[in-house]
Amino acid sequence: MKHSHALNPSKLRALAHRRMALAALHADSSLSTRLSRYNHHMSIVRRLEAGEVQHG
Repeated sequence: MKHSHALNPSKLRALAHRRMALAALHADSSLSTRLSRYNHHMSIVRRLEAGEVQHG
């Protein structure tokens, strides 16, 4: 039985990738590497929020 307050797995994954994106900005790497990692994780967040990524 699902509860209305239960978290959606895709929302949890989106939150995790959003946090990874922010962590990438603060990493001890070059600017281009940090920006690339940030953009990678945020593209996953956008796909998850749009419902394009299937639960794995």
